[in-house]
Order: sequence, then C-alpha cells, then structure tokens
Amino acid sequence: MPIRNAIWTVSAQPQPLAEGRLPSERVLEDMIVAAPRILSDEWMLIGRQERTGSGGVIDLLAVAPDGALVLIELKRERTPREVVAQAIDYAVWVEGLEAQDIAAIYGRFAPGHDLAADFLARFGQALDEDSLNESHQIVIVATSLDDSSERIVAYLNKRDIPINVLCFQIFTIGDQQLLSRSWLLDPVHTQVSAAVTPTGRGAREREPWNGEFYASFGHGVSRSWNEARRYGFISAGGGAWYSNTLNLLNIGDRVWVKAPGYGFVGVAEVTGRSQPADEFRLTTEQGDRPASEVLTEATYHREFGNDPERMEHFVPVRWLYTVPLEKAVNEIGLFGNQNTVCKPTTPKWRSTVDRLKERWPGAIVG
Repeated sequence: MPIRNAIWTVSAQPQPLAEGRLPSERVLEDMIVAAPRILSDEWMLIGRQERTGSGGVIDLLAVAPDGALVLIELKRERTPREVVAQAIDYAVWVEGLEAQDIAAIYGRFAPGHDLAADFLARFGQALDEDSLNESHQIVIVATSLDDSSERIVAYLNKRDIPINVLCFQIFTIGDQQLLSRSWLLDPVHTQVSAAVTPTGRGAREREPWNGEFYASFGHGVSRSWNEARRYGFISAGGGAWYSNTLNLLNIGDRVWVKAPGYGFVGVAEVTGRSQPADEFRLTTEQGDRPASEVLTEATYHREFGNDPERMEHFVPVRWLYTVPLEKAVNEIGLFGNQNTVCKPTTPKWRSTVDRLKERWPGAIVG
C-alpha cells in the first residue's frame, strides 16, 4: 500500500499535524541541493539537470563511497508509473558514463572544483577511477506513490535491479512546515543490489551466489586489525552506508575479510548479530568488558558515541584463519569492493575464494 505517515504532537491531548504542500517539487529539489542530508547522509551530489543523449534531463546525480552512481529523479508532474519508466530510460545513459564524462558533469555542477579532491575530502578515501560507475542505483523522489508503481519497483528489486523510492510528506504546525521522509524499501537492499549488478561499462558475468560473504575491514586510525584478530570481530562505522550492510550477516555465515590497501587477511564464522559500540562486549582475562574499555589501538569512531547511525558497529566472529597485515593476500584479479559486507555474484568472487583456500590450507573451510 502507498506510504503515508502521520505526525502527532506530544502532550496530554495529542493532536495530529495537518498535511501541507510545497509550492512545487522544484522547491524540494532546491532544498536537497542546499542540504543533501535530506536525501542521504552517505552520498555526494555531483550533477543537476543534466541532459542525456536521448533528450531527457536528469534531475540529480550523486556518487556513493564505493564509486557507484545514484540517479535521482523527482516525480514532478508525471504520473508515478511514467517516472519509473523515465528513470529506467535515463539509467541506460548513466551506465555508459566514463570517468571523464562524470568529471565533466561535476565541473558543470561545481565550477572550479575537482571531483577527485572533493571525493577524498567527503569520504576520506581516494577516488578509484576503475571502480567509478561500476554500478548504479535509481532513486525516485515522490510525494506520493500509487499501488501500481509500488508493485513495479518491488518486482524489479526482487530481480536485483537497484531501484528505490523515497517518499516525502509536508506537515504544518503554526506558520512552520515540517518535512518527513520514508523509504519504500530498505536502502541497504538497494545498496547491496547495486554493488553486485553489472553495468554496460565492461559488463560482468553473473552466477549464483556461492554462499560466502565478502567483508571490507578498514584498518587505520578508526579500527585495528590486530585487535580484530585478537578479540574476534569485524566492524564498521562513520555512517549508515558503512555499518548497515553488517546486518546481512547471521550466525553461522562464513565471511572472507579484506583490508583495503593490504589484501585478504582472514576468514571467519559469524557468531552473533551486528551490535552498536555502546552495547558490544568482549571476553577478556578479566571477564566480559565493554569494547570501549578494551579497544585502545584505534578510535572506533568514539566521536560519534551519541549518534546511533554513525557510531561503530561490531559483529562477533570466530576466526578460522587469519594473517597479519604484512602477509595479506593481494594478488591481481582478486575480488574487491568498498561495501563493508556484500554477497558477490561474479565469477571473480568464486575464483577468489578458491584461491584463498589454496593459499590458506590450514583454514577450516570445509
């Protein structure tokens, strides 16, 4: 059923807020450009009102931390079903964009700025041209959605087409207007679908998932691989984009862990669900203790201790095999991805797991 929210005042006599309307959806677009966090904390806007090769105009274009592009279309005056079809048509153009095309789009959006420099400043990591636009997702922004469009979007997602809808509503309280938003589908699912969906840029083969998870563990100032090995965990934080995919892991799952910049460093069996830093405890010689007291070799995003979305999140694991960073496996042709956790469906992932089993014969990998 279509997404609808209701907001009530908190008082002895609760009252519902009246729904309002924006003068136009262009106002909403202007608001998103002025404050991109309205749309997402995890994306960087790089284009606006960009013309496609087929004569259309894309409302907004963004990039995710892994270099995936995000095509954002506002419904405007089109019917919901029309905008879904239009967005898919525009996606055909987006998937063919090369690095130089994307840099040119950003140059028109932010004159005088450099995409690589701004990407580094925004995400704290260098922009890898090889991974730029390896995948993309579609986001439709609407103030309402009909049943038919909802069915179409759900159907496409079941077939790993990364498309989602963000619905906005306006509420009035006195002379002020408030904006609320709701995702039609869990954005983590769309993020993961985009990570494994091939594009027209050197389209990749796909095959059934082999049941083995991939995880990226960013060793550095924010977390320590030495402590992860010692205490049995993987973790991520700094934003929901990084930590939410930890929720893909369930007890008993097997996960192969790569430290970006080093290589593959371990394989583990998951022993618990993802937990926020303020709840995660570790077993030590002194008994169970809060992770914040035990972990001292990195920050683990303690600066976000009061922000449940940006704080570090942990998944407890039982290591089947690990190596120190200096012995990481980093061969040409091995799989890699910036998502913290994903379920790769490319032949490269199967061959990567096979190669790691050869390199780590002592691992329990039956």
